Amino acid sequence: MNLERLQQQIAFIMEIDKMKSIYRKSIITDRSRQENDAEHSWHLAMMAVVLLEHANAKSIDPLRVIKMVLVHDLVEIDAGDTFAYDDAGHEDKYDRELAAAERIFGILPEEQGCELMELWQEFEARATPESQFAAAIDRLAPMLLNYYTEGHSWKEYGITSDQVIARNRHIGNGSEALWQYAQTFIEDAVQKGFLAEKKSEQ
Repeated sequence: MNLERLQQQIAFIMEIDKMKSIYRKSIITDRSRQENDAEHSWHLAMMAVVLLEHANAKSIDPLRVIKMVLVHDLVEIDAGDTFAYDDAGHEDKYDRELAAAERIFGILPEEQGCELMELWQEFEARATPESQFAAAIDRLAPMLLNYYTEGHSWKEYGITSDQVIARNRHIGNGSEALWQYAQTFIEDAVQKGFLAEKKSEQ
């Protein structure tokens, strides 16, 4: 047994326990509290397993998608969660998250840390079929939570349907089927009053 290597791995595993205390804007469907990052990542991993057949690419590595969705938000341990519709927060988001990735993945033995860094960078670039599908379900998940909580976060932050469409249209890059489905419940959310139809004119 390589004790130093094992200690590095355990240190990383305990560091990422902090994800359980990073709360997102979305609330869980029983409306009792906000969703945390660890729950979000687990939910995405299950979505990858269940929804993979709807990916645009028919030759796709499911394990790579699962790894990517489990890794992509680990950087929020340092960088925090940036709200999807916070334009100012997105200006330096990549730089903050890159510094976080270097520190957090650097806890691991070098080759494992490099693998996780590559997965994170692949997710961010959205240039491969796997990363495009991973990004698609990452965007779909909070939309579903909003819809099934009658627009809780949409209403709280004054989000409108044109913002939701603009922010999430790249779902179609990973899955046209999921984007078509998302558009149907965006329309339904507007009809039911869960989501304002458009920005008011100033």
